[in-house]
Amino acid sequence: MENVKVIIWGLGAMGGGMAEMLLKKKGVEIVGVVGRGKKLGTSMYDYLSVERGDRPDIKLGAYDKVITEKAADVVLLCTDSFTKNAFEKIKFCLEKKINVVSSAEEMAYPQAQEPELAKEMDKIAKENGVTVLGTGINPGLMMDLLVVALTGACEEVDHVTARRVNSLSPFGPAVMEEQGIGITVDTFNKGVEEGTLAGHVGFAESVKMISDAIGWKLSDEVKQSMEPIVSNIYRKSPYAEVQAGDVAGCAMKGYGYVDGELKIEMDHPQQIEPELEGVHTGDYIIIKGTPDINMAINPEVPGGIGTIAMCVNTIPHAINARPGLKTMLDIPVPRAIMGDMRDLIER
Repeated sequence: MENVKVIIWGLGAMGGGMAEMLLKKKGVEIVGVVGRGKKLGTSMYDYLSVERGDRPDIKLGAYDKVITEKAADVVLLCTDSFTKNAFEKIKFCLEKKINVVSSAEEMAYPQAQEPELAKEMDKIAKENGVTVLGTGINPGLMMDLLVVALTGACEEVDHVTARRVNSLSPFGPAVMEEQGIGITVDTFNKGVEEGTLAGHVGFAESVKMISDAIGWKLSDEVKQSMEPIVSNIYRKSPYAEVQAGDVAGCAMKGYGYVDGELKIEMDHPQQIEPELEGVHTGDYIIIKGTPDINMAINPEVPGGIGTIAMCVNTIPHAINARPGLKTMLDIPVPRAIMGDMRDLIER
C-alpha cells in the first residue's frame, strides 16, 4: 500500500510543526508544501529543526503548482483563523479532489457563524468525493469536544463551564496580532472598541458545538467580553516581545444562553510566558447536572503541539469520512498514531 500523501499549505509555527511530526511517522509522506514570497523555491528543510538526511527534498511552491488534481490524499491548511478567509483556499483544494484538514479556528464549527459558507463547502466537498474538517486544540478539543464527551456520563445537564488558562508562547505572528500581544493598553482598548482585535477565535464555535451536540437551542448569539492582561515585567517568546506595562495577553469570556438562561460559560485567559508572573496554566471543565462533573488538568495541554497533533492525528479520519463538511462531532475520537498510518485508512 502506498504511503498517505500530505501537502502542507503554510509553513509557519503550526505548519512547520506538522511537517516535523509527519517526518517522524510511518506510512505517511509530505509530497508538497505551499509557500509564498521569498520562501518560494526554497527547501522545506530550511525551516525545520529536522535534518533532511537521505529524504527527497521538498521545495516550497505556489499553491496552483503544488495542489493539482489528486496530488495528495489530504491538504493540511495552516494559514487562517476565519472561515471567510480560508474559504477560497479550501474550495481550491476540494475542487482538486483532495481532502482538507484546516487549523482555522472558525472551521472547527463553521456553521456557527458562517452557515452559508458551511453549506457551500459541504456541497463542493460532496460533489468532489472528499471531506473538509476543521480542528485544533481549542476549538476542536479542550473547550468543546472534551466537554461533550464528559456529558456522556450525565443523565441531565444544567450548566457548563469550560476554562482554559494557557500560554500563547508557541504560537506564531498571526495569533500574536489577533491577541494584541506587545501593544499598549490604550491601543488594545481601541482595537476592542473598533473590532480590529480578534482575541481568542472560537467561542461561538465551541458553544454551538456543545449546544448542538446535547440538544440545547441557543436563544441568542454567543456573547463575549475581552480584557487586556498587562505585564508587570519584560517578556519574550519566539514570536513576540512585551515591555512592562504593555499587553502580554487577553482575558476573554463567552456566554451561551438557552431560553434566556445562561447555560454555557467560556473563560479563557491566555498570555505569553505566564509563569514569569506566577500564573499556572490548566484546563478545567465544570458540569452541573446529574451527576456533577469536575475535570482539572494541570498544567494545560500545550496549545502549540496540541494543535499540531490534532491536525495530524485526524488525517486518517478525514480520509475515511463520507464526503462533505465534517466536525469533530462527526469523526471517531482523536487519538495518537503510534503505528503505521496506512493501517488506519479504509481503502
